[in-house]
Amino acid sequence: MSEEIKNEAPAQVEARENHRKVRIGTVVSDKQDKTRVVTVARTAPDPLYKKVIKHTSKFYVHDEKNESKVGDVVEIMETRPLSKMKRWRLVQIQKHAATD
Repeated sequence: MSEEIKNEAPAQVEARENHRKVRIGTVVSDKQDKTRVVTVARTAPDPLYKKVIKHTSKFYVHDEKNESKVGDVVEIMETRPLSKMKRWRLVQIQKHAATD
C-alpha cells in the first residue's frame, strides 16, 4: 500500500497547473530601469443601467532586458513581489509600437 502512495505523489506534482494571472496591456511608461508601467483595459456592464463601461488598471511590470517601449502591446504575468509596487513580469511583446 505504501508503494501505491509513493507512485501517486509524483503524478499529483505534475498535475499542478500554473494559476498565475495573465493580462494583455499597453506600455505607457518606460522611464525606469527594468520597470514598465502597463495599462490594462477591460469592459464591464453597469449593474443597474447595463451601459458598458471601460475600466483601466495600471500595473508595474518587471522587464529584465529593457526590451519593451512605450506603445507596445505586451503580455504580463503575476509573480512574487519584486519590490514595493512590482508584482508582475513581462512574458512577451505581442506587438511593437509604430516608430516614426
